[in-house]
Amino acid sequence: MALFAVSAVWISGGAATAIVGALLPKHAAPAASGLWKPKNQTALLFTMCGEDPRPLASHLQGLAADLEIKGLGNATRLFLLSDTSNPDAIAREEAALAEVLRDGTVSYRRRRANTGRKPGNIADWVRTVGHRFDHMLVLDADSRMSAKRIRTIIWMMERRPNLGLLQAGIALVPNRTAFGQYQRLSSRLLSPVFLRGFAATTGSTGNYWGHNALIRVAAFRDAIDLPVLSGRAPMGGSVLSHDFIEAAWIRRAGWEVELDPRLEGSAEDAPQTFQEFSKRDRRWCQGNLQHIRLLAEPGLHPLSRAHLALGVLSYLAAPIWLALLLLLTSGAVTLSNAWPLLPVLLLLLLPKVCALLHHWSKARTWRRRRIVLHAFANELAVSACVAPIMMIRQTGAVLSVLLGNDCGWKRPSPAAPALPQGVPEVIVAIGLGAVALIGQTGAEAWLLPVVGPLLLAPLIIRKLDAPA
Repeated sequence: MALFAVSAVWISGGAATAIVGALLPKHAAPAASGLWKPKNQTALLFTMCGEDPRPLASHLQGLAADLEIKGLGNATRLFLLSDTSNPDAIAREEAALAEVLRDGTVSYRRRRANTGRKPGNIADWVRTVGHRFDHMLVLDADSRMSAKRIRTIIWMMERRPNLGLLQAGIALVPNRTAFGQYQRLSSRLLSPVFLRGFAATTGSTGNYWGHNALIRVAAFRDAIDLPVLSGRAPMGGSVLSHDFIEAAWIRRAGWEVELDPRLEGSAEDAPQTFQEFSKRDRRWCQGNLQHIRLLAEPGLHPLSRAHLALGVLSYLAAPIWLALLLLLTSGAVTLSNAWPLLPVLLLLLLPKVCALLHHWSKARTWRRRRIVLHAFANELAVSACVAPIMMIRQTGAVLSVLLGNDCGWKRPSPAAPALPQGVPEVIVAIGLGAVALIGQTGAEAWLLPVVGPLLLAPLIIRKLDAPA
């Protein structure tokens, strides 16, 4: 019951947020008038550390021209803050950026030592250059924002002198693999309702996702000095998931932190393979578990503590679910039938139902509604296959952190994985099936939706990693 109660908090929170988002009355999106001109100066900070510079160089050229068209040319300045250290990568970076550097489109700075990683890079900029600007728009190398959306969020911040951070909703750019296609489809279907609900329920104590956010420079000065946890990594040292902490620190200083839930004109690239996704997720897992040590930090707003706690719970949920499966399949906890699990299934499906109703109401013709139904059926089928695999991978990530393994920051992947993709999941599936058969608890039927995708994990991963 204790494990079930903790899981219920996590899944019911997501369901409640989706319900709020679905029930909110629809209002016209805020927008500045065509005659409005910014009064303040805004720096657009693109941060990179070894990424392919060619897509960013192309985007910077187009964005600079678009900013001029939207009347933001004199009120904005593009900066590229690089922490790239590999000599070959540096050469590629400078070659790709040569044109935008030559014409003065971008101010480029590469640090010799990436002390403090990305937050340290931004903090260095704030200390040395930040006094010349009122706002800074933080973007990753794979972030994309249109000049129209940038104009809107600058207008929103200028109207609110106590607004310290405005996080924009983030869509995903077009995909290159089937896995990327699934992520983008899921985001397009579920994000509008969830983000609206999240913005409404968190109000002026929202959160920060590390990029695609406009920050008042004066507010960020209250979050420059991030805590360094005592002891060694993974639970000690520098905090990997710095964005949640920066939002909490800014809110503690009295500034407001809000989410603009719209997705238009704001996007990022997503990991295109399971291996890339798992590597990033492992880093996020370590960073979120470190937040356990900051939950009792003095002066934090209760909602800021809730953001930290829910971030921790988002990764503890996987081992909790696996523990529940082991208890039920082994017979340590008896379950006479599957009916008690029905409320759990309904809670898991509720965000998808709310999103379906949202898109259904916008589709005015039967042809469009058939497309909506087809998209939701595809998303539901793929998520049912992916969820058990992610449960095993996130459980492994949590155990790795608890065993003291530090994943580092963007550390290069090993030349080859210890086991082929999907094999660990097959081993776990065989173990769960064996426990169920030996215990003869009658759990085999309702265990099938979990064990089935795990047994097929190598095939599922290979299929999703294929080009779209």
